[in-house]
Amino acid sequence: MTAPDRTVEDLLRELAPQVLGVLARRFGDFATAEDAVQEALLAAATQWPAEGLPEHPRGWLVQVAYRRMIELVRAEAARRDREDRAARREPGHRHATPAADEPSTADRDDTLVLLFLCCHPTLSTGSAIALTLRAVGGLSTAEIARAFLVPEATMAQRISRAKQRIRDSGIPFRLPDPAEREQRLATVLHVLYLIFTEGHSASIGPDLRRADLSEESVRLTRAVHALLPDDGEVAGLLALMLLTDARAAARTGPSGELISLADQDRGRWDPSAIAEGVALVTRAMARGPVGPYQLQAAVAALHDEAPSAEATDWPQILALYGVLERLSGNPVVALNRAVATAMVHGPAVGLDALAVLDADPRLTGHHRLHAARAHLYELAGDTPSAVAHYRAAADRTTSLPEQHYLRMRAARLDGPAG
Repeated sequence: MTAPDRTVEDLLRELAPQVLGVLARRFGDFATAEDAVQEALLAAATQWPAEGLPEHPRGWLVQVAYRRMIELVRAEAARRDREDRAARREPGHRHATPAADEPSTADRDDTLVLLFLCCHPTLSTGSAIALTLRAVGGLSTAEIARAFLVPEATMAQRISRAKQRIRDSGIPFRLPDPAEREQRLATVLHVLYLIFTEGHSASIGPDLRRADLSEESVRLTRAVHALLPDDGEVAGLLALMLLTDARAAARTGPSGELISLADQDRGRWDPSAIAEGVALVTRAMARGPVGPYQLQAAVAALHDEAPSAEATDWPQILALYGVLERLSGNPVVALNRAVATAMVHGPAVGLDALAVLDADPRLTGHHRLHAARAHLYELAGDTPSAVAHYRAAADRTTSLPEQHYLRMRAARLDGPAG
């Protein structure tokens, strides 16, 4: 078999959830299956670059993971008498390596089942994110720890606790019933959205963007969309990611400094990602009903399709934010609507809208509220107030690129003496 254009690492990340699904469904033990798959992936990462890809990479991984799974199950059975309990629950052939020509198990794609399992309501959001990146995304514990700037041991404990909680809960390895599926899908999409948001605008640390997280969230959302092509919110989330990430190359300057949307070189935006995102959200909104991710994608599309910042259709964006605020009740949406109000009706009206948000405890002391107020004061020509709020915003954000950008805006307005 000739080597494909993509790297071994890319192939393993694609195959990891498929192989894990085979083992988890057959043995009914997600935690042990995940350990076995990780060892199979390690073996492949070591052998394939040196020996070449096998003719059937997924079958190779399934065989290696099965053998390791059986070893782990037998070792655990010897220690905790699991073998007797498993024998009562499962036919004996389940603990035997399947024949190479047995297609019914290995050919099924359980990516969506794994996503639902990793995003189960019994897990905290942080645990769901970590487990999703590990089990479905194929990232190592070290990679996930680096992405969230925590020690590897801390992340390993978080993932281990999440797997133990799933094991103790007795959650079956299957899609939830139709009555539960919509609610559970909302959790899956929320986790994918949070992974993308952290990748697109890192909340802490020296980097503005963590491409590994944003790219992985797009890949996983594509997988969900392929499995649920008629779900409007899945399409909306994928469109939102593509339309937002299309601007990535223009968001930073030569030294890594943050460039605001209005000042970006739109010639550096990715036209293919924009076209795909616009097509996705257009089709989804035409089918209805319209949900929050579709509305956010529609806003992103209006920004991306505008030939310049001055040509942005702010009245339409304001209308979309109004609908989105009624649907979500999210204070950040209300903040964005206030900025859109200023762009349509003037900064004074926008500042009045921001004043209402001062009473919302979810935004108290948040750097985004100060940054929005600074921007509107700047538009209104109130330089001292703009400088004060830019500095207040810089003091409150944990993102170093945002700190530098906000302090630079304050310094430019304050003049050489500032």
